[in-house]
Amino acid sequence: MTSVFFAGPLIVFLIFVAPLWLLLHYRSKRKVGSGLSSEDYETLQQLSEKASGLQSRVETLERILDAESPNWRRNYD
Repeated sequence: MTSVFFAGPLIVFLIFVAPLWLLLHYRSKRKVGSGLSSEDYETLQQLSEKASGLQSRVETLERILDAESPNWRRNYD
């Protein structure tokens, strides 16, 4: 009697749940392995451009500080 009790849910699991689970698992693996989507790539490009702009601003500020107060680096290093 107990083997029938366990066999029913096991059969349902093996027929319906396991294949769906495997399908979704490998689909998500393929999606992750495919790389960046075009939207992600655009976002990455925009962030890279912003970072370059911020880097140039920091360099400009450092040049100004070097000209006005040559010893400022000793206080903050």
